[in-house]
Amino acid sequence: MSLARRCSRTACDRPAVLTLTYVYADQTAVLGPLAIYAEPHAYDLCAAHGERLSAPRGWEVLRLVSDVDTRGPSEDDLLALADAVREAARPAPVERRPAAEEPGREIARKGHLRVLTTD
Repeated sequence: MSLARRCSRTACDRPAVLTLTYVYADQTAVLGPLAIYAEPHAYDLCAAHGERLSAPRGWEVLRLVSDVDTRGPSEDDLLALADAVREAARPAPVERRPAAEEPGREIARKGHLRVLTTD
């Protein structure tokens, strides 16, 4: 089973790139970019069905996207993602407390372990 959302039209197996919703009070059909989550009262459409969409007589179709891009993320999107991954992988700086704030005096050390005294 594929995790990609498919067009809501019967017998269409193309990937969805647009979301159609209705504003009944204004008699408007709104066609916009694919919603982040599948909504129960919205319809996901492929590019072909989005272009051929028509509304009932007296209704207006409001298209919020003029060019449907089905190629995927742009180069800028991929660079931003790579920068975010690099930033997340960067180790956090270690903050050292001044000796006056340390809870005790170091009397022995073995590897990374320290023995402290409070006297």
